[in-house]
This record gives sequence, structure tokens and C-alpha cells, in this order.
Amino acid sequence: MSDFFKAIVSKEKLISVTGLGYVGLPLALEFAKHFKVIGFDINAERFALMQQGIDPSKELNAEAFKSCDITFTSELEDLKKAHFHIIGVPTDIDVNKVPNLKPLLGASKSVGLSLKKGDYVIYESTVYPGCTEDDCVPILEEMSGLERDIDFKFGYSPERIVPGDKVKTLTKIVKIVSGNDQESLDTISKVYGAIIEAGLHKASSIKVAEAAKVIENTQRDINISLMNELAIIFDKMGIDTKEVIEAAGTKWNFHKYQPGLVGGHCISVDPFYLMHKAKQLGIDPQVIAAGRRVNDFIPNFIAKRIVQSLIEQGKNPGKSKALVMGITFKEDVSDIRNSKVVDLVKELMDFSIHVHVVDPHGCPNQLSHEYGITLVDEPIGKYDIIVLAVGHQEYIQMKSQDFQDLSKDELYIFDIKGVLDAKEFKNYWRL
Repeated sequence: MSDFFKAIVSKEKLISVTGLGYVGLPLALEFAKHFKVIGFDINAERFALMQQGIDPSKELNAEAFKSCDITFTSELEDLKKAHFHIIGVPTDIDVNKVPNLKPLLGASKSVGLSLKKGDYVIYESTVYPGCTEDDCVPILEEMSGLERDIDFKFGYSPERIVPGDKVKTLTKIVKIVSGNDQESLDTISKVYGAIIEAGLHKASSIKVAEAAKVIENTQRDINISLMNELAIIFDKMGIDTKEVIEAAGTKWNFHKYQPGLVGGHCISVDPFYLMHKAKQLGIDPQVIAAGRRVNDFIPNFIAKRIVQSLIEQGKNPGKSKALVMGITFKEDVSDIRNSKVVDLVKELMDFSIHVHVVDPHGCPNQLSHEYGITLVDEPIGKYDIIVLAVGHQEYIQMKSQDFQDLSKDELYIFDIKGVLDAKEFKNYWRL
């Protein structure tokens, strides 16, 4: 056991986690069951809730905060008390779909100002290969006045948390770890190995670890885009895509990806990081870009099918009401980041359809602030079209008559996630 790790175990040296969102908070609390941890976040509202043992993301219950040796702070001075610094801030894209590294570089400045000789810095944020060493570490050097590799060590261990998954939680997912040299890899492995039950994968370099993370979601994005393109083709042919997938899935080597809205802070974002790096190298990535175009088109495709349905019913879209059930990016979570349901709602509004949005998990204030969309508490009146956009348990448990009771005339339901039994409805559509 290295002297550094011994000092972590004895709590002589502290761990800090910068960025206490979906990634950082579960990690900080898990470490705090074994070691002494400083949880750093600049969001005052989130910080106040965590001090009360409340997860602002609604992923963890109060029990997760118990028996944890953790101090929540928004004071930079407190970071100086730590020696093993983890950065897990979000990495998004800007309006031009270019990687937005501002939060990551800002966190690097904060940690850099707190860095001491012998410290470690580990990044968990999703980035393109080379970002840690080329973009982040130079800031650590500049802010601290220390020299990389000699005065401080660093590594990359990508987050793999799946929001809403209560089975494959943090400790039950294999953790990729990497370091700037063998010594740092050994120490980083020991620290993470103390909490990860599923085991570690030691990458040969930081770039390999970065690349592994960014292609996980890129691969999934491309696979779903194929299903979405097939859904568009089969819809034109009058074929049920779900039935096609079930039939094809009887062969052992067919992968049963499902069509749908591809949003969230990972799958719809990570491919742009890889494309950005590829273009810097003079490569124009064709397949990745095509997959993104298809998935970004799906809200428009669904909206046009809804308008087509209204017209076939003899209704004027401009005088019609639609109920959209669910607006978070996936079922049973409160996260609305990059939700493609938002795009669908705006597409419907562009057709002058009067839209009401309900969601038992979404935050009305956040939705209004981020997207200018109003969330109603309950359905108001009767609707011409009902769109089940997110498969929350509350909606899956509804009976066909419950949907009929919300309908103005004959029920027309668009089941975007394909979670309802099509046989229970006369006028039913799914991707």
C-alpha cells in the first residue's frame, strides 16, 4: 500500500469532488463512506439542499447521506484541504453544437488554485481524446505554478452513471481508470477500487480512457439512429416497427435497439465531442454525423404525423389541443437536459397546436427557465390528440379508459416510447 493511499485511508489526506450533480454527488457520498471528503459546488440552491441531506437531482434518498464523512462547501479555500481532487462537472455543447468546455476549464482553474505538491487530479467529465492532457492540465499548471508529472499527478476515470437505474448503480459498474504514469495509475486504482464492487479496467493511457467513454454513447446513438430511420421507412409502408424488431430479434445475433427520441446529457451530446476532434484532425466523420441528423429529425417527423392525424380527422391543427405526457429526457427521472420532448412540443406549437404538458417528475420552474415551456399540474379539459412522450411508471399503469377520459372525441394516442398495449386502442401510433 502506497504512503499516499495509506494517508487517504487514515483520513490524513482528503478527497475533494468538484461538481455535485448526477455524477459528482453519488461519487462523493460513496467515497465519504470510507474516506474524508469535501464536496464542492458553486450552485447555491443545490448546495443548500445537499447540506440538508437532499439530492437536488432526486436520484438519491436521505439514507444515502447517512454515515458519510463529507463536508459540503462553496468556498474555494476549502479545496486546499484536499489532496485527491476529482472533477465531474457537466460537459455540454453550445448552440452551434461545438463542445462547451467552460465549466470544465473553470473547475480546472478552481482546483489549480488549490493544488499542492504531491496532489492528484482526476477528471470524470466526458471529453474528446486529448482534452485532459492538452486543455485541462495546462490550466492546472498555470494556476498552481506546479509542474505536471513531477509536482502533481493526474488521471482520467470516466463516469458511467445511468440516471434512473436502481440496479446498475455507481459501485456495480466497471470503472475505467487511467493515469499519467504507472505510479499514478496504481494509486488512482487503489482509491477507486475501495468503492467499486464491479472491478476496474486499467486503460493503457488517458487518451484511451477518454476515447472509450466517448464512443460508448456514440455507438448507442448510431444504433438508435438506424432504428429511427427504419421506423420512418416502415411507417410509410404501414408496417409496425416494434413487430419487425421482435421478429428479427428471434435471431441470436440481432441487437434489439428501439427507435425513439434521443436526448439527455450523454447520447445526444457525446458524438459532437468526437466529431469536433475528428474535424480538427482533418477528418469529416460521415456515419456519426448521419446518425445525429436522423435522431435530431425525429421530433419533426412525429409532429408531422400528429398534424397528419388531425387533418385526417377533419380537424384544424390551429384549433386543436394536444396533451403531451412527460417531458424529462427519460422515464422516472427529473432530468430535462437536452430532452427531445421539448423539441417535439415546440414543433407542435409551430403548427399552431395548443399544447399542454404534464410530468410528475419534471420541475416547472426549471422547465420554464430553460425552455420557456409551462408545465401544468393536471390535464385541463379534453384533448384532440394525446402524446405519451415518456414512459413514466405513472403513465404505464394507466388503463385505456383513463386515456379515453382525457380525449375530446374518439381517442387518438401517440405512444412515442411504445410502452402501451396497442391492442387496447383503436387509433394507436408508435415509432
